[in-house]
Amino acid sequence: MFFEQFYLTCLAHASYMIGSGGEAAVVDPQRDVDLYLKLAEEQNLKIRHIFETHLHADFVSGHKELAERTGAQIYIGAQAGAAFPHVPLTDGFEVRMGAIRVRALETPGHTPESVCFVVIDEEKSSQPWAVLTGDTLFIGDVGRPDLSRTHTPQQLAGLLYDSLHQKLLTLPDATLVYPAHGAGSLCGRSMRAERWSTIGSERLTNSALQIASREEFVRQVTANLPARPDYFLEDSEINRSGATALTELLPLTPLTPAALKGLLDEGANVLDVRPGEQFAAGHVPGSIGIALSGQFASWAGGLLGIHSKPVLVAESDAQVDEARMRLARVGIEEVRGFLAGGFTAWQRAGLPMLVTPQISVQELREKLHDDSVAVLDVRREGEWQTGHIAQADWRALDTFPHGVPALDRSRPVAVHCKSGYRSMIACSLLERGGRRDVINIAGGFDAWRAAGLPEVVEQPTQA
Repeated sequence: MFFEQFYLTCLAHASYMIGSGGEAAVVDPQRDVDLYLKLAEEQNLKIRHIFETHLHADFVSGHKELAERTGAQIYIGAQAGAAFPHVPLTDGFEVRMGAIRVRALETPGHTPESVCFVVIDEEKSSQPWAVLTGDTLFIGDVGRPDLSRTHTPQQLAGLLYDSLHQKLLTLPDATLVYPAHGAGSLCGRSMRAERWSTIGSERLTNSALQIASREEFVRQVTANLPARPDYFLEDSEINRSGATALTELLPLTPLTPAALKGLLDEGANVLDVRPGEQFAAGHVPGSIGIALSGQFASWAGGLLGIHSKPVLVAESDAQVDEARMRLARVGIEEVRGFLAGGFTAWQRAGLPMLVTPQISVQELREKLHDDSVAVLDVRREGEWQTGHIAQADWRALDTFPHGVPALDRSRPVAVHCKSGYRSMIACSLLERGGRRDVINIAGGFDAWRAAGLPEVVEQPTQA
């Protein structure tokens, strides 16, 4: 048996290839599918099957393009209402490849159509070797139940409890668990960093599986869910019909600084993908800084939306290409162009620029002594609850699409997150909203805690 996990850090997304007898199956493919074709060729395998655990909401799947390029059959849950040629899956449906059997388990809960795939390698045992759990069961968590247009979160949470206890937890403890997402994904709340586990380990350590009653499970799983990005439901619909091939995307247009300024004056979204340090040192006024490092695509989709038609500012053509690919992975297909020559060209044209000052946590501490600065914490609620700066206001970055926070304008505002990635994004959005007294706290709350500075633990209130 051949088995490979592909992990896309930008989306915290795991996909898989399983092979035996010269055939291969790909599970939950990412949008750009060349990596599967390359590996299959290296392993002398023909991709014959494409399995989808559900209609993904946080990324656009490559199932349709992969099927067109290989002739493979797509399999997806019968409740998906898929509009592309497919095999609808119900409990017990099996596909055989050489010595491998892949058996479908209907596991509604994260979504109504969710399916898990039990893998049996008959060369080793007649017992399940692994289960690919999609977004039903994560390492340390379970899938969020609020991504459906047809079911309430409470209804889905009840179905999720049944799927976990009546299906997945009946598998042998030694069964390996391979989910579709890892830590950082918005499809759950408290996933661990490990890329795989076992049913036995999750039975003992997964906090969601420790909840004794169905009623209490529903209550806890539906409480304090992270903000759901607006593009999630749109991506689900794209995946229901199948995305167009990436080769059909139009080439990007190079723009002069004057052309970019004209678009900015018309209200265009300018997306600067350079590292945060470079953005802070100088950027186009009104641009939004989301560095390619970190979870760039998720933040771009969540904060801008998939119909935002951004213009890119990058430091190289390679960065432009990488940004374009990552945006397409979440459904942002229409990019209006890129600044030819990057920010250097903007400077040479003599056009205005903004600088975002940065201070250390020690400098922040001094400013807090004389109350000369306000502090804004843009981490998520769970992070805030585990510890925060006493004087800070809290407003999670996820909520900024609904309006940037209205803060005291009598003092500069210093912004922090965990390490500095999200706070730079927040600074750029505050600047775009008209603030010119925004400061980024270098190193974020990690640096504050590492310096041994005081923190408090309490329930948050929105700023």
